[in-house]
Amino acid sequence: MAVKKPGGLAGIEAGSTAISTVGKDGRGLTYRGYSIEDLAEHGSFEETAYLLIRGKLPNIDELTSYRRKLADASVLPETLKRILELLPSDAHPMEVLQVGCTALGTMEPETAARTTADLADRLIALTGPMLLHWYHYHRGAARAEPPPAVDAAGADAQPSALVITADTDEDDPQADEQQTPAGVSASPTSASADPQDYDFDNYSVAGHFLYLLHGRHAERAAIRVFDVSLVLYAEHEFNASTFAARVTASTLSNYHSCIATGIGTLRGNLHGGANEAVMELITSFETPEEAEAGTRERLTAKQLIMGFGHRVYTVSDPRSDIIKKWSETLSLWAQDGQLYAISEAIEGVMRQEKGLFPNLDFYSASAYHFMGVPTPMFTPIFVISRITGWTAHIIEQRLNNRLIRPSAAYIGPDNQPWVDVHARF
Repeated sequence: MAVKKPGGLAGIEAGSTAISTVGKDGRGLTYRGYSIEDLAEHGSFEETAYLLIRGKLPNIDELTSYRRKLADASVLPETLKRILELLPSDAHPMEVLQVGCTALGTMEPETAARTTADLADRLIALTGPMLLHWYHYHRGAARAEPPPAVDAAGADAQPSALVITADTDEDDPQADEQQTPAGVSASPTSASADPQDYDFDNYSVAGHFLYLLHGRHAERAAIRVFDVSLVLYAEHEFNASTFAARVTASTLSNYHSCIATGIGTLRGNLHGGANEAVMELITSFETPEEAEAGTRERLTAKQLIMGFGHRVYTVSDPRSDIIKKWSETLSLWAQDGQLYAISEAIEGVMRQEKGLFPNLDFYSASAYHFMGVPTPMFTPIFVISRITGWTAHIIEQRLNNRLIRPSAAYIGPDNQPWVDVHARF
């Protein structure tokens, strides 16, 4: 008797990679041999991007140069702005990014003079500005512009303001000034020559995104959390979007087509969008007690609770503990910080009733919300980060390429007799 194979290629090794390991001992995650815990605690998104795309951690000179390269590359071409402005205001943000990526590929195509790494750097730098230009344009705002220049002393002309808010549906979310939690610096940010100094973060990918979103510099705590989230989402082995991008790369298609494939795959609700569903869930409750009771009711009704369990991890998601701590930190001065306690109540029920652990998407929802990020932007932020992992896999696929073309087990009828068209029912 034939053994039934698991669906969705579960447990099937579809290839080999030197980029990451996922789920060793049920819980581990490494990028090119470095643990996710070390990268999130000690590194930055720029260091992670450099590591994934170029295969090594940058030294201080390389990192400084790389940050400046990304900052210089973050200015949108006028033609791309016009294309984004023509898209409907109610378009899905992921489709906006897919259009933007493809359009950029026609304006700045892959050539011998433009390496894959160069194309990736440009796209990493432009994905946030693309999304936010479209977002602000259709809300009558024109704030998606680069931060002001830095004076000779290295200080911004404009003081920073903490971007922690509950009003994520407003055009210009604002936060009440509240006391910063112990252990988190809230001093104004400024540019620095040292890439490890988070004063430099206003000009990082994370800092630039928050600046374009809110029209003002964010506090270093908010920038730090956003930066950590980008590190956590950067790479995850042969997930659906990465594998799809590798399949496209195996056909020898161009770089931007490979990335557009990844974006289209990530748009699906079974891959991306889980943290958006989590946000809808946690905001439906007013108190932790209500959340606990409501979660039990949903489980009794056989409703799916998003943000728990994982296809590969069997013990825990190592990224979840990291983002959970940062969500708790932000909740201490957020206007609706009770959402963290509500999230914890839901987690408790899921562990008790289902034996399920939260994955990265669960606490990233409240973390993004506390930073004033509108919920529909959660998955597009995933794209900004995952471009690095997709690119690493595209490069790896091309280095030792063979067309990915699996076979299928046919389960349809055999030996069907031909029936004349006039005799068919």
